[in-house]
Amino acid sequence: MTTYQLNEQTTKFLNEHKLFQDDEIQQIQLQHRLSLVEAFNLPKGGRILEIGCGQGDTTMAIAHSIGHTGKVVAIDNASRDYGSPFTLGQATDHILQSSLGERITFHLETDFNNFEVEVPFDVAVFSHCSWYFKNPFELLGFLKRVRGLAKRICFAEWDLQFTEMSQRSHFVAVSILALYSQFVENESNVQNLFNKSQIQQLLEQAGFQIEKDKIVDATFLPDAKWEKGYANSIRTELVQAAPRMETLLTSYYELMNECKDEERSLNSFVITAS
Repeated sequence: MTTYQLNEQTTKFLNEHKLFQDDEIQQIQLQHRLSLVEAFNLPKGGRILEIGCGQGDTTMAIAHSIGHTGKVVAIDNASRDYGSPFTLGQATDHILQSSLGERITFHLETDFNNFEVEVPFDVAVFSHCSWYFKNPFELLGFLKRVRGLAKRICFAEWDLQFTEMSQRSHFVAVSILALYSQFVENESNVQNLFNKSQIQQLLEQAGFQIEKDKIVDATFLPDAKWEKGYANSIRTELVQAAPRMETLLTSYYELMNECKDEERSLNSFVITAS
């Protein structure tokens, strides 16, 4: 993992909420999520809906940003036993026991399409969850439903348009994993890839008007290393499942593994719309 100094914003969060004080990886992830939420510009005391909350990395940052009078309703269809090194159940239970717990309600193993909403939300958040969707029609359906439930939407995802050669390994790794998901049924966090322009188009099709977009630095995160390791681990299985693509896959693997310098993660893009 790239050596990275925690900034004042992250240090303040850790001291205030007493979370992950001995977990360096989680602290680094938190720092990125705090930067994303800063770009969201959420209202103090706001009522926020988060889709695809996972282990609650962004949920914590949202709850911290909106203050003690705000409320986050966080939804994910995955089970409490899903995830590593901590499951969703373990991670979210830990967050609920902190000073942020009163601001958050988690709904795990919940299908958003069947989730009943009685009071509209100020903002809906999709944070690094779009690649779990198997096709754009499924994602568009979620966005159309959100259009009727929230005044604004804030969307964050990895930016495929890398700007440094050290980010190429991450780009190739997630491309391999997206191909893998087309041939092998799996539960990885890369089922499909959406770039920024595709997300903008889907938001507009759902009835949103784009306000702004921004790139948030994520190069210091260890995700590039993780995705590369996973892509290498499924190489034999993928080639066996897609033998006609072996030449292409060999080229991808050579590109991914030839980097001699430390791999850096892709950046994130943030789009806000109303």
